[in-house]
Amino acid sequence: MAEVKLLNIKKKYKDGTEAVKGISCTIKDKEFVVLVGPSGCGKSTVLRMIAGLEEITGGELFIGKQKVNDLAASERGIAMVFQNYALYPHMNSYENMAFGLKIKKVPKEEIKERVMAAAKILNVEQLLDKKPAKMSGGQRQRIAIGRAIVRRPEVFLFDEPLSNLDAKLRGKMRIELAKLHKKLDTTMIYVTHDQVEAMTLGERIIVMKDGKIMQIDVPIELFNNPKNKFVAEFIGSPQMNFIDGRIETQDNKLFFKDKNNNTFDLSKLNLNNLKNNVRKGIYLGIRSVNLHPEKGKLENYTILNGEVIAIELLGNQKHIYIEYQDIEIVATFRSEVEVILNSNFELFLDLTKAYFFDIESGERVY
Repeated sequence: MAEVKLLNIKKKYKDGTEAVKGISCTIKDKEFVVLVGPSGCGKSTVLRMIAGLEEITGGELFIGKQKVNDLAASERGIAMVFQNYALYPHMNSYENMAFGLKIKKVPKEEIKERVMAAAKILNVEQLLDKKPAKMSGGQRQRIAIGRAIVRRPEVFLFDEPLSNLDAKLRGKMRIELAKLHKKLDTTMIYVTHDQVEAMTLGERIIVMKDGKIMQIDVPIELFNNPKNKFVAEFIGSPQMNFIDGRIETQDNKLFFKDKNNNTFDLSKLNLNNLKNNVRKGIYLGIRSVNLHPEKGKLENYTILNGEVIAIELLGNQKHIYIEYQDIEIVATFRSEVEVILNSNFELFLDLTKAYFFDIESGERVY
């Protein structure tokens, strides 16, 4: 049983800095969970507290049924894979993978059996006699993962393990890590600042900001149902567009009015709960795929008119950047849609796909 439970976990340094501000969550046995957030949000600190590399200054941490706050890292049944691989340069791959077992005085035959089994899983048998300097970044990362596998831990911890690899290799290694999780069938906790990694790897994702958890959910729910503006903005590429304004009523009908007094008619939509937010500062959020170059079959829409300031070609699609008044809006179109740089362009905003967030709190109100 390798469930990991955090109960009001805190990390406060001697200078008064609060890196983690009382977070609680449960990572289920055999689950692959990703902690994601911008640099400095506390995600790596959380991982290091789970690993026993950082002192917990508040709350309780359980691995399985055992409270581990005061246990040494070596006694927690975890193995950690670091961003910089942390391989011994004077040892070959076999020796690097075997080193932790040798320290524990595991018999030689068992060490060989474990190393060869891990090498087969990772397809690195041909690398066992090579030293780190003779290997690529991807190969070194596989050996670092192999060193963790041979320990047969209850929980694997990954601290941004792919950040030193090029884009193509990162994509390949993401697939390999997902396959590895299925093969090993054990608990994995993975830290990254890359939301693409988080969305493709995590069975559930913990989104963090400023030492707090902003939302925990499966990837598709984070994308479709963000609880606040931060999650809506952080999850998804390109980022969600935001237009600030307020909710108003007229003749018992709802409208969104942006800061330049352009009015978006919401009266045909079932948005009754927005009536509680009349005259409050509100962000209207819309994803790039819900902005269209023509009306088509849209029934509830508004038009955003602006100048095309940039075009990004991405194979079968392209991102179009429009300057709508003083806001930059990005839309995603099929590549064959004709758009001319520096020309005026109309975007049709599908109001049925709009989100609304309180400007003051950032919380989603619809």
